[in-house]
Amino acid sequence: MFRLKATLFGLALAGLGAATASDALAQSKPTIGIAMPTKSSARWIDDGNNMVKVLKERGYGTDLQYAEDDIPNQLSQVENMVTKGAKVLVIAAIDGTTLSDVLKQAKAQGITVIAYDRLIRGTPNVDYYATFDNFQVGVLQAQSIENALGLKEGKGPFNIELFGGSPDDNNAYFFYDGAMSVLKPYIDSGKLVVASGQMGMDKVATLRWDGATAQARMDNLLSAFYGKKRVDAVLSPYDGLSIGIISSLKGVGYGSKEQPMPFVSGQDAEVPSIKAMLRGEQYSTIFKDTRDLAKVTADMVDAVLSKKDVTVNDTKTYNNGVKVVPSYLLKPVVVDKTNWEKVLIDSGYYKRAQFD
Repeated sequence: MFRLKATLFGLALAGLGAATASDALAQSKPTIGIAMPTKSSARWIDDGNNMVKVLKERGYGTDLQYAEDDIPNQLSQVENMVTKGAKVLVIAAIDGTTLSDVLKQAKAQGITVIAYDRLIRGTPNVDYYATFDNFQVGVLQAQSIENALGLKEGKGPFNIELFGGSPDDNNAYFFYDGAMSVLKPYIDSGKLVVASGQMGMDKVATLRWDGATAQARMDNLLSAFYGKKRVDAVLSPYDGLSIGIISSLKGVGYGSKEQPMPFVSGQDAEVPSIKAMLRGEQYSTIFKDTRDLAKVTADMVDAVLSKKDVTVNDTKTYNNGVKVVPSYLLKPVVVDKTNWEKVLIDSGYYKRAQFD
């Protein structure tokens, strides 16, 4: 009996030792600071959760902070991450021009900075950029409108209104330029008519990607330029704006048999917009799989901390005003009624019950 107890005790100690060794191994990797802009968008919640999941699976500690679109708050959060000794900072900036001083401090402490989905501008102290092909996002948004209206077949003219993203987000310009590479030839030929005349990011930008701001602007456009005319399409760069735009359109009678909804684009495949799409209110959206973006970013972290070459696939596109930031670009996917289940449900990104 004594020998059995001793054996069990020895096994318990061995198990404890193994567990301690395992815990030590898990904690031997440093903490990664993750700064996200806001929880007001489901997309950013998913990004944060996916980053934490992937990094923890690889043995890293994580410090995830949301700034709720408050620039001083994000600045304070990043400063705190630097002070606490994060070895890598993954930052989705609210305003990519406001972090120069704190990133200078980070660089002085040997901290690597990865810009996450939003380019950090005006500083040499950003090392890598993980994102999607943002120009292609705009191309796909515009192509969905092009196909819906039959512009390639020579149909038209149609009335269209243009919305841009937040002017302090570098991506917004890529989305707009990508879309205009498709739409402008039709505008120049008269097949598409911007009745308001409002073109260019200086006129169509939507600060902080705010849906209420987009809704108010759409209200103004409809009352000022569409008394007896119909709007046939709306270029919207983000689902949160699309929902606001759709609310405005429904408020003046669009969405009925007599007045069908215009073709409205979007981005991020958020649940409310997929539901709007299934109701025939929003025409399309762009899916950017944040699980893949988290993996690419985690791969960058691994490479940096193991002193290996960081894999990038673009070294020309993303000039932040000081340097061209080495980037990894993932491919976006256009989603509409014809493929949403295959892209979003079959891939496991969403559950079917979320749309029942």
